Amino acid sequence: QVQLVESGGGSVQAGGSLRLSCAASGYTYSWACMGWFRQVPGKEREGVAAIYTGGGSTYYADSVKGRFTISQDNAKNTVYLQMNSLKIEDGAMYYCAADVGARCGGTWSRPGRFDYWGQGTQVTVSS
Repeated sequence: QVQLVESGGGSVQAGGSLRLSCAASGYTYSWACMGWFRQVPGKEREGVAAIYTGGGSTYYADSVKGRFTISQDNAKNTVYLQMNSLKIEDGAMYYCAADVGARCGGTWSRPGRFDYWGQGTQVTVSS
């Protein structure tokens, strides 16, 4: 059973930083496309960033390029999302997702391709 557990959310002022963590367990493949998504009430889930754990290729939404960094620690089976220069519009519930045994590629931001999801961690950005 694949499990994803997010942590690191919280409240921060605009311009501040947070680091989200996603600890993965329960799968035997040594690689996966790991994604971070976010969602606010009434809107669709949005792809923020993804990483292919087999080679380290990274992908970002235009809205976060240059501010967010996705990284991995394979020894800990953990993926991170470092979020800097946070804006009010970055506030959302952030979810970690896994497509085990797959590369990311051009469909990295499509929620439907991911088989496993964490429960989410809330990020609130205030002025």
